[in-house]
Amino acid sequence: MLPPWTLLRILPLERAVRVGAAMGAAAMALDRVNRPIAMRNLAIAFPEMNRAGRLRILRDTYRNYGRMAAEWSQFPNLPRATVTRMVDYAGRENWDEAMRLSHGRGILILTGHFGNFELLSAGHAAHGNPVALVARPIRNPLIDRAVVARRARFGAESIPRKGAGRTIIRRLREDWMVAVPLDLDTRAGIFVDFFSLPAATSPALARLTIATGAPVLPAFMVREETTARHHIIFLPPFVLDGEGARSGRARTELAHAQTQLYAQTIERMIRRHPDHWNWIHRRWKTRPPGEPRFY
Repeated sequence: MLPPWTLLRILPLERAVRVGAAMGAAAMALDRVNRPIAMRNLAIAFPEMNRAGRLRILRDTYRNYGRMAAEWSQFPNLPRATVTRMVDYAGRENWDEAMRLSHGRGILILTGHFGNFELLSAGHAAHGNPVALVARPIRNPLIDRAVVARRARFGAESIPRKGAGRTIIRRLREDWMVAVPLDLDTRAGIFVDFFSLPAATSPALARLTIATGAPVLPAFMVREETTARHHIIFLPPFVLDGEGARSGRARTELAHAQTQLYAQTIERMIRRHPDHWNWIHRRWKTRPPGEPRFY
């Protein structure tokens, strides 16, 4: 009997995606470690929903994990033409507006671990667009090298999150897009409301746009129903004039306000497509001083 990973790799893509969805649903039943975390998160996000409704979202989320696994297992062998057919754009007028506002200073991309997020940078690069993704390296170095290689296949660059500032500035000066996921718990972050609960969030994206003047363009990968087709959804860009915030305190306050807007943008996308988000992440792990942890 073939191992699941091999089976997903050799099947035709659309069939592999269907098989992956079934595997994902089975994995949910077996995943006793992450399932309680996800249900706790879903209770925070959707307090008005009953348990059955939250379980439906979680089941669809695991199915989506399986579809992602099928697509990612085949990605090293997919020709560029296939990838560009898999990934297209919606909201292109927002991208055009961000380019107009950029004046050659590059574009910062606000995104998250949403849908098949690995295809966001790889698919965008397959269309011939220079893009870099700021990401925390995966702890397993073998897996990390495989993921970085997949991103780089069509020219997307991975920037390790620690010490990323100089590389980001250089890429923006070269008029690249630089994507910054902003949906992970960050121990050294600031607290903004996310689904009405304070969540520790990195202010780095806001500080970058204040420092560089580059517009922030929200972009999210949305799957077309249950198929292997995806749309990169561009939302209206944020443009920020940091010239008025000359003092350190004023810049800190501006960065906090912008980070709150970014968190609200991600939340709205999750509410539209709740099965697309990574519910097993301990998003509210870091608590404000005096608050107990609940994971």
